[in-house]
Amino acid sequence: MSDNKSSVKWRISILAIFAILAAVGFILSIMLGSVSIPAQEVFDSLMGNATGTHEKILNSIRLPRTVVGALVGMNLALSGAILQAVMKNPLADPHIIGISSGAGIAGIMVMLIFPGYEVFVTPVAFVGAMMAAVCIYILAWKNGIRPVRIILAGVAVSAFLGAGISGMMIFNSDKIHNALMWMVGGLSARSWPHVAMIWPYSLGGGILALLAARHINILQLGDEVAKGLGVRVELTRIVLTAIAALLAASAVSVVGLLGFVGLIVPHAARLIVGSDYRFLLPASALLGIGVVTICDTVARVAFAPVELPVGILMAAFGAPFFLFLLRREL
Repeated sequence: MSDNKSSVKWRISILAIFAILAAVGFILSIMLGSVSIPAQEVFDSLMGNATGTHEKILNSIRLPRTVVGALVGMNLALSGAILQAVMKNPLADPHIIGISSGAGIAGIMVMLIFPGYEVFVTPVAFVGAMMAAVCIYILAWKNGIRPVRIILAGVAVSAFLGAGISGMMIFNSDKIHNALMWMVGGLSARSWPHVAMIWPYSLGGGILALLAARHINILQLGDEVAKGLGVRVELTRIVLTAIAALLAASAVSVVGLLGFVGLIVPHAARLIVGSDYRFLLPASALLGIGVVTICDTVARVAFAPVELPVGILMAAFGAPFFLFLLRREL
């Protein structure tokens, strides 16, 4: 009993540390850039007591960009954690297995063909993500689902959808710059309308994910045990996949194909807090916020005055991490 209490206290302590990391990443993202703003001015601006150029930079540029980055990091981390549980595959990630590409091809169709209807980007991207998930399941099914088959099917679907995205870019060459930035994944020029696009889906999807933690824990016990405990396994998997697709689609719709967040963050959180999803999901969400905001800050200031899209930095860390996991799992 005492060991169990100690374990809970340890996990709560880790959640507190991750919350501090998320707060530090958020503050650094607001403070640092082409113009450095002192912490006191940031605090005054957040309290509504600041005026002048720095206040305009904070409220019009830095703050919405940072809020979008935080929500994107949370969404992708939660999506990756859920997919790894549902697919019983530690390599599952919305970017790697093609769910982000499904959201991407649907979202970019709206942006390129119907540029005046950005409000519909996220719902359409969600439909695209779900269709990609269904295709992956169908292609990977052969007397059951195996982790390696899911990855191979996901890579194939992602490549196919990536070809479709490239084709649309060629036929809309006048909009090629924005499309290229969107494919890499970046937070440049994100503003309050983008915050308005993502926050309802982040709030709803995040709450649903946390409420589903108990069902995810039961799924980890195996299908037969889960059925014995009264869980409708296939329906639960479909609902969880839909939640993961919604979270990934909302992130993709505002920053593009930002990869590897859903792979790296849940693994790092799992190594520290364990596999109990009651703690793993909030840990992943907080760590996702910290990772994306800090990486975006580094990408923004490390090569100033040139600003790198955060997706390039995430890929530089994520690709070797993926290869390490692949060698360990196969």
